[in-house]
Amino acid sequence: QVQLVESGGGSVQPGGSLRLSCAASGLRLDYFSLGWFRQAPGKEREGVSCTSSKDGNTYYKDSVKGRFTISRDYANNTLYLQMNNLNPEDTGIYYCAVRYPTCAWDWDAYRYWGQGTQVSVSS
Repeated sequence: QVQLVESGGGSVQPGGSLRLSCAASGLRLDYFSLGWFRQAPGKEREGVSCTSSKDGNTYYKDSVKGRFTISRDYANNTLYLQMNNLNPEDTGIYYCAVRYPTCAWDWDAYRYWGQGTQVSVSS
């Protein structure tokens, strides 16, 4: 049984940082492309970042470039999202997701999902 468990969310002030984790069980993340998505209240789920297993590239939504960094720990089978200089527009529930073989921005292209972790940015 595949399970993805996110953690690391919380409440921070603008300019703050958080590091999200996504621990996987039931499959090896090495072989898959891994994405982070978020959903703000009343808005559609949107892609934030993705790391591709096929070409090793990483991709970011324009508004998070230079602030967010996606990475994976092969030994611990875990995906991370380091988020710096957060602003209120980053508020939402953050989800990790898995697909094969390449990255995609459409959320319905991903097969496995975590339950999400809440990120709130406000002063």
